[in-house]
Amino acid sequence: MPFTRSKALTAFFALTVAAAALTACAPADGNTGDGAPAVDSDAFPVTIEHAYGETKISEQPQRVVSVGYTEQDTLWALGVKPVGVTEWYGEHDFASWPWADEARGDSEPEVLTTSDGLDFEAIALLDPDLIIGTNAGMTEEDYDRLSDIAPTVAHSGDYTMYFEPWDVQTLQIGEAVGLKDEAQKLVDDIDAEFAAAAKDHPEFANTSIVFLQNAIYDGSAIAYQDGLSTDFLTDLGFSIPADIDAYAPEDESGGQAYIPVENLDVLNAADVLIWGTESDDDITALEAEPFVTAIDAMKDKSVVYTDGVTAGAIYFTSPLSLPYVLDSLVPALADALGGNGPARTAE
Repeated sequence: MPFTRSKALTAFFALTVAAAALTACAPADGNTGDGAPAVDSDAFPVTIEHAYGETKISEQPQRVVSVGYTEQDTLWALGVKPVGVTEWYGEHDFASWPWADEARGDSEPEVLTTSDGLDFEAIALLDPDLIIGTNAGMTEEDYDRLSDIAPTVAHSGDYTMYFEPWDVQTLQIGEAVGLKDEAQKLVDDIDAEFAAAAKDHPEFANTSIVFLQNAIYDGSAIAYQDGLSTDFLTDLGFSIPADIDAYAPEDESGGQAYIPVENLDVLNAADVLIWGTESDDDITALEAEPFVTAIDAMKDKSVVYTDGVTAGAIYFTSPLSLPYVLDSLVPALADALGGNGPARTAE
């Protein structure tokens, strides 16, 4: 993982993580032809509560702009075709990763960047009638400026401004675009998929696991604590060992633990490790680290190495990426637990 993205992920989580699978998250039926699916006549007006107050949306939006890291996935999953989306990382066309391409269809939104903060001029030039920023790190000043452009929906306020549960965001966005029931179905269907995978793999239950970033950074491994960033694992039945919490900043809970390489034996509390690797070079570098290879799970080959798309799907944690995570990661986890590791996911 490039250094620039490591920094983004650190900030992102510290402030708080196949076509068949995508079928369960197909766009809502019926489309008006202008990027907005058909909605019930009584869906508007609607008032959305969020961290900075309330936003009234008088009628169905036709030109939606997503200014956060991952909200485009939720809009596409609902059948909404935003006219503007925001690049987080990956540099895929239209900020659309492989798991989202089918839902995006032939739409070609303008891609915004946040390298220097929100680009208010570029957003205004898109002439939006709704701005979605539930995962944008939006400050109140940002919100006020965006609201001068178009009705704006910020994060809920119940969680941090950079990350809150994917289902909370999905329901909030669904209500804002007049697709409340469809959003609830997305959530229910994905919850059911995770429950089914857990049932199919009873060996996952209470097995301890740690998910780590793809490399050693500044002499430390970056592991994710029990919380939002590891819900995709605990929802499958796994448990996250509390031993790693000693290496997290004092003001963090459910975020990241920075474990010095000389202390990596704390990972012996895990039965399985997942490294969020993105290339063969990542794996080679990790396996050249003596403190890494000395970990019990590494010696037992109870380890999973991800490919770049699967790692991205985990970090996105969206209604479109989560089914991809299940399809890609669950077989690899089963292999690692079954003595067939080290296991690797495949794009």
